[in-house]
This record gives sequence, structure tokens and C-alpha cells, in this order.
Amino acid sequence: MTAPADLAAATVRWTAVCTLDDLAPERGAAALVDSEQVALVRLLDDRVLAVQQLDPFSGAHVMSRGIVGSRSIDGADVPTLTSPMYKQVFDLQTGRCLDGAGKAPLDLRTWQVVVTDGVVHVGGAR
Repeated sequence: MTAPADLAAATVRWTAVCTLDDLAPERGAAALVDSEQVALVRLLDDRVLAVQQLDPFSGAHVMSRGIVGSRSIDGADVPTLTSPMYKQVFDLQTGRCLDGAGKAPLDLRTWQVVVTDGVVHVGGAR
């Protein structure tokens, strides 16, 4: 999630991956962070969220090519990412599988993201 942060804090290792302008709103982009593929999604409000690029259902690294949307959960709109392979739907903030499309839910890992001076930094996985 995009939030102010002290990039000098020693508890999280931050990696600068791109500028905010490099990310098209409502589209995904793949980045390699510490040898792991991460799917970055910039929302319309300029928040940037990061989930694993690996689709847990198909085993393909395709999540950055997913469909960005939203769902109402408990009265709150939640940004979602739908797998381009078998159409499972995931909460972009938590990685939780919201719709397994007939299969047992498998969640996505998420990463911390901050945008500082227009640069997108990805931190540790949650």
C-alpha cells in the first residue's frame, strides 16, 4: 500500500522499482524485487499495491496482466485483481482470494509499497 514511510528505517529493505508515472492507472506491471516477481498495480487515486506475480491457480507469472476492479465487502469498496487465466478474484490490499471460481481459495502474498518523490519503492513481503 502506498503510505508515507521513513525509507531509512532499518526494519524494511526498500527497493526502488520505477516512477509513479511509469505505471498506468488501473493497469498492472511486473517488477523483479530480490529475485521475486511482483505485480504492481496503480489505482486511480495513485495508491500502488503489490502482490505476487505468480498466479497460485495456474502456476503462471501473469498477475500483472489481470483485470483491476473493485468489490463491495462489508459496505466498503475493496480494490481487486482478477487472474487473466482462470478468473479467480483477489483483494489487492490483502491478497485474499475472494472468489476461487469453483476451486478452494489460495491467497496471494503482498508487499509493502511507498511512493516518495514520485519513485515507487517495494519493501518486504507480508
